Amino acid sequence: MFIEVFSILLALGLLMFFAYRGYPVIIFAPIFTLLAVVMSGIALLPSYTETFMVNAANYVKSFFPIFLLGAVFGKVMEMSGAASSIAHHIVKALGSNRAILAVVLACSILTYGGVSLFVVAFAVYPFAAAIFREANIPKRLIPGAIALGAFTYTMDALPGTPQIQNIIPTTYFGTDAYAAPLVGIIGAIMVFAAGMYWLERRRKQAAAAGEGYGEGHINEPELQSNQNQSYMNIWLAILPLAIVLAGNFLFSRSGLSVEGWYDAKMLEESFKIANVKTVSSSWALILALGLGIIAAMLINAREVKNKLAAGLSTAAAGALLAIFNTASEVGFGNVVKTLPGFTVIKEWIVGASNNPLVSEAIAVNVLAGVTGSASGGLSIALEVMGKQYLEMANALGISPELLHRIASMASGGMDTLPHNGAVITLLAITGLTHRTSYKDIFAITVVKTLAVFILAFGASLFM
Repeated sequence: MFIEVFSILLALGLLMFFAYRGYPVIIFAPIFTLLAVVMSGIALLPSYTETFMVNAANYVKSFFPIFLLGAVFGKVMEMSGAASSIAHHIVKALGSNRAILAVVLACSILTYGGVSLFVVAFAVYPFAAAIFREANIPKRLIPGAIALGAFTYTMDALPGTPQIQNIIPTTYFGTDAYAAPLVGIIGAIMVFAAGMYWLERRRKQAAAAGEGYGEGHINEPELQSNQNQSYMNIWLAILPLAIVLAGNFLFSRSGLSVEGWYDAKMLEESFKIANVKTVSSSWALILALGLGIIAAMLINAREVKNKLAAGLSTAAAGALLAIFNTASEVGFGNVVKTLPGFTVIKEWIVGASNNPLVSEAIAVNVLAGVTGSASGGLSIALEVMGKQYLEMANALGISPELLHRIASMASGGMDTLPHNGAVITLLAITGLTHRTSYKDIFAITVVKTLAVFILAFGASLFM
């Protein structure tokens, strides 16, 4: 059994190492999967074609529309100038005295409105650099501020967020994007408060040491062009975000809910959908994002028209890369779960606590950290153990909505280890390195992870 367990740990370690070194997960996930298969004495080719590829394809089938529409929405918001307008007006309203808060809020509004995390980083960075320079705050703190606003509570804690990490659990628990709203809001407040405390503490330490913005940085925005640029009206800019949020709610929890659009018998007989709740959240978000894209195009049609072909190509390419990287990680996890050694690992995770919320938080955090992907780790954990957690929760009278919210929030914890794609991209955008700025990103990661376990234990007291 030692060899079987070691084969899994070796494959996971190699995947982390190669991802950290910048090698594509889409290529190396199947390679290390098959290494673990060979070392475990399992049939090689069937494991690849019938387990790895089938589960990767199922993930693409379930979530590609959301990846694609989310990428297109974010790109259209960028092309129309709406994203930069929102960031500019928030930074201008709060001023340099609250530079960190301004950056965090700008990222939060864009992310909660459905804009891709990567687009948020591109849109906010020029304003973050300008206001940090004006306030003489070290540039190295910018990635931490962007991470707090874009990678944490608006990604998976606040009810209704249209990010994929909040949609994946709906497939396994029959919930919707608004699951356990009170727990999510409390968690968001905890993460925001603790994260801001950390970043402000770091700012004060730098000021006391006489450290300013710094010199000789790379990837610095062009100050003159930003100063002369005109921005659209803020209310017009946030209209597409409001439409996505309102549409998601209307199609999820109102009389217009997509759950009642089609006959249940027809869905089961023609499309093999036994329970419409497993797909209704995805349907609602698809419609909401579609409306948001139309609105984002219309608010500045002339500007978008000139860039539309190139912008859509960029968005589609980004969506394809993102989902196939994640699908490779999902395929990896589903092969691993068939290996003899995984039984030992699974028993350890489940046995770590008889509380399904705590055990689930451990499982999702571990797998998200290993894969370097919140959505990938979340999908693997729920695919492997979601049914078991749901049975445990039902036996203890725990609402599936709590399982949803804890799982979603846990995915956004240890996923931001150094090999995480979003972290690597953020550092590249800002022209900084792991050595200079990762400490603050990791601190935000620890804050988020601790908040999840506090909520899991706290929710248990009221079961």
